[in-house]
Amino acid sequence: MSVVHHILLVDDDQTLRDALSEQLALYDEFRLSTAGNAAEAVKAVQGERIDLVVMDVGLPDMDGREAVKLMRKNGFKSPVVMLTAQSSDADTVLGLEAGANDYVVKPFKFAVLLARIRAHLRQYEASEDAIFQVGPYTFHPGSKLLVSEKGSKTKLTEKETAILRFLYRAGRKPIAREVLLQEVWGYNSQVTTHTLETHIYRLRQKIEPDPGNARLLVTDAGGYRLNP
Repeated sequence: MSVVHHILLVDDDQTLRDALSEQLALYDEFRLSTAGNAAEAVKAVQGERIDLVVMDVGLPDMDGREAVKLMRKNGFKSPVVMLTAQSSDADTVLGLEAGANDYVVKPFKFAVLLARIRAHLRQYEASEDAIFQVGPYTFHPGSKLLVSEKGSKTKLTEKETAILRFLYRAGRKPIAREVLLQEVWGYNSQVTTHTLETHIYRLRQKIEPDPGNARLLVTDAGGYRLNP
């Protein structure tokens, strides 16, 4: 099972909203929420973690670009893909300046929108602003922090952050020790699997309620797997 991304679809056209929801729901990598206006969208991104927003420009209560500007002002950092019937350069510039990451002009092919969504999710996950859900924790790689459901913070080292991030990106797929060594340490003949095992041990002490019986960061198939 791969990592599931939470997508918010914002459009006052219920037919389009339902059609996009149906099509995206065919892919296990997505979980869908919808909103019919800007107020619902602004409230939704404040209420729970949203990985990407697909936002229509022509909303009944507010211009979609103004809604994006408000969301950014409130601290929302995930990607936003705007949908618009207006194709002029001026409209695109206004959307990007408001804080959108991309513009898709109606009518559009679903395959094009899907490709844009996946591309922006990949870019975001590689950025310093990315935030991930790892078990009961919110993982902030940029600041090397794990935040529990109660708000307590656990500081990670650079290597622990890199290990956790790489395993998260792999979904539930086990990663061999040699692959993890190469990805985290690069080519270094002085680094052995013992070094990796030491870091895994210390990471488990920080994130597992019972480190001796790991449930979140498990040993599997000659390597390690994360249960995100």
